[in-house]
Amino acid sequence: MLRIVFMGTPDFAVPTLSEIIGAGHDVIAVYTQPPRRAGRGMEETKGPVHRYAEAASIPVYTPKSLKSEAEQAIFTSHNADVAIVVAYGLILPQSILNAPREGCLNLHASKLPRWRGAAPIQRAIMAGDTETAASVMRMDAGLDTGPICLAEFVPIGPTTTAGELHDTLAKLGGSLMIRALAALQRGSLDATPQPTEGITYASKLNKAESRIDFNRAANDVHNQIRGLSPFPGAWFETTAGGKIERIKALKSEIAEGNGTPGEVLAPLSVSDAPKPEMPHEDALIIACLHGAVKLTAVQRAGKKPMTAEQLLRGFPLPPGTLLG
Repeated sequence: MLRIVFMGTPDFAVPTLSEIIGAGHDVIAVYTQPPRRAGRGMEETKGPVHRYAEAASIPVYTPKSLKSEAEQAIFTSHNADVAIVVAYGLILPQSILNAPREGCLNLHASKLPRWRGAAPIQRAIMAGDTETAASVMRMDAGLDTGPICLAEFVPIGPTTTAGELHDTLAKLGGSLMIRALAALQRGSLDATPQPTEGITYASKLNKAESRIDFNRAANDVHNQIRGLSPFPGAWFETTAGGKIERIKALKSEIAEGNGTPGEVLAPLSVSDAPKPEMPHEDALIIACLHGAVKLTAVQRAGKKPMTAEQLLRGFPLPPGTLLG
């Protein structure tokens, strides 16, 4: 059994914390981001790791920074064997990295050194990658630059969304970390330096990236949609219905068709479709600079996610409508 300090904040980190507790390790403290004001009432809301740790009766620490000598002294006083870091959200000073006897292990959601940084899942999909990984590394002072202990690769399908890949990697990462801790206990956890080639950085998402620009190739638009689904969601605007409305595109496919970028294309009737996979009257197909995308799941402002068919029943977007 290891004495562990766990450091994480979002729901991506919860499966790893759960696996560590289930394996019988002694989680002596959990560090997580302070509660944030959210919702219509702007009430302070605890993060997923915070809530999970409290339910498991584990002491929770929420410092805004770990740079002060006082916070570093508190961290050192835990007398931990190892610290496990999963999407914590704060830079760890060298004194924190050095405090546990076995240092700090980090779970990162990419095939390092590709997509170091804040948004590796989204960036991998938006770039059209066909493979990623869950990686456990020993932390050093750099940004996701530490040597790799374990990695398990995961394919990215042509319609895989960021939400789906997030859940897959979160679950896989939990089991991978347990394997790393077992090797650490045996004294056999090796680490290999990251390659010096193929380094890319997954910068934070910004609001401007969420708006769909149909003046791009269909494949790029499709990757944007699935890379930002379900959050923050890629969106377009339409004035259909007499007012400007923002609609999120949650799932899409590459489709056949050409037209003005942003134009809703004329659908084929079922009788005219030469192949079963050809679009019919319930398909929402939008022209891009090259090719077209077929939206299969969308969300109107203030509404729940729905299929494109459900949207078109109450919100008609006739062929020739320009979106954007």
